[in-house]
Amino acid sequence: MPDNAVSMSPQEALPFVRTEPIQERSAARLDALLDAAAAIVDEIGFNRLTTGLVAARAKASIGTVYRYFPDRLVLLHALRNREIQRFKALVLENISQIPRGNVSDAVDGFIDAFVSMYRNESGFQIIRFIGSENSPSGKNDLVPVGFFAREFVSILAAEFGIPDNDESIFRTEILVDTCNALVTRAFQTDPDGDHRFIDEARVISRQYAREHFDSAS
Repeated sequence: MPDNAVSMSPQEALPFVRTEPIQERSAARLDALLDAAAAIVDEIGFNRLTTGLVAARAKASIGTVYRYFPDRLVLLHALRNREIQRFKALVLENISQIPRGNVSDAVDGFIDAFVSMYRNESGFQIIRFIGSENSPSGKNDLVPVGFFAREFVSILAAEFGIPDNDESIFRTEILVDTCNALVTRAFQTDPDGDHRFIDEARVISRQYAREHFDSAS
C-alpha cells in the first residue's frame, strides 16, 4: 500500500456488501481481496475481472469472496469506492499543505493527487472518470456524472469560501475534465507521466481558476 493510501472502514469501502465485518481480521481480509482485484484490473482491465480470479490472486476461497461480494459488480463498486476515498483524502492532504491563497493554488493539489494516484495506486484506472462506454455494466453507474466536480467544490467551499452552487459545480467540472484529459494523456505513452502534458494541465487549469474563482474566493 502506498504511503498516501487511506485506511478505510469496511462500511466505507462496501456500501453494497453482503456482510459488514467489524473485526480487524475481517477488515484485513477485505483489503486483501480489494488489493487482488486492483492488481487484476491493472493487468487485464475491469471487464475481464471475475470473482474467481480475485479468489486465486488473494489465495482465498471463492466462498470467502462471496461472503463479501455477491457478484463482480458489487466488487467493482467496492474497489471504486475505496479508490475514490483515497483520491479525495490525497487532494485534501495536498491542499492542506498549500499556504492559504487562491483556488488556482489549490488546483495544483488536485493535479498532484491525480498524478500520484496514476503512479502509485493499483486499480486507479477504475475511477479514471470514465464514461459509460467503458463502464463494467455499459452504464456510467459506478460514479455519477459530475461526482468529482461536486466533491472538489465542497472542498473549495470549505477551504476557500467559494459559493457551493450550480455555477461553481459547472466551472469545477470543466477544471476536472481538463485535468482528466491532459493527465490521462500524459500516462498513455509514459508510465511515469509525460511532464509536458502535466505541465500544460497546470497552466491551463490555473488560468481558468484565476479567471472564474480567485476573484470570488
